[in-house]
Amino acid sequence: MVQTESMMLPLGTPAPDFALPDTEGRTVSLRGDLAGGQGVLVMFICNHCPFVKHLRDELARFGRECQQRGVAVAAISANSPETHPDDGPEQMARERAEAGYTFPYLFDADQSVAKAYRAACTPDFYLFDAGLQLFYRGRFDESTPKNGRPITGTDLRGAVEALLSGGAPPEPQYPSIGCNIKWEPGNEPEYFSGGG
Repeated sequence: MVQTESMMLPLGTPAPDFALPDTEGRTVSLRGDLAGGQGVLVMFICNHCPFVKHLRDELARFGRECQQRGVAVAAISANSPETHPDDGPEQMARERAEAGYTFPYLFDADQSVAKAYRAACTPDFYLFDAGLQLFYRGRFDESTPKNGRPITGTDLRGAVEALLSGGAPPEPQYPSIGCNIKWEPGNEPEYFSGGG
């Protein structure tokens, strides 16, 4: 397990569009299916990562909260199922059901969407406003699997509250920390620093 920090894409960056298959075989697109509400939360997660497993129940709860308040949510897995079979599409469908995710869980097979977002780790969070401009990126909260801090979602929850109330993006914003995305051999982006 290699701890990796998120790249912290500049605030105000337009959301890169995508159209990816979900666990039911439907294609979900950012602009066609998710945009149009109060905002959009895109998160890069996977099945096996202990950092994601640590937040799993709270991610399911938080996703439901966002959807009820008009913020669309999508999770994307970009991990290579060749090197990490637990993260393949069939396993994603099982994980979505077991975790109780009410948001689409999408598979980025060629890893192009992860690269467009400069996603580096799981979990990696991107909150866009109604105009699909980046409002928040970084961590869910300060809790990690071994630091003993409670899982509260304080950072991301605060960002959603600011977004919905018409406030400014919260500062400071701290990078997420997690497992590095498992790039296909030879497909690593220029910002990937290596590791297992």
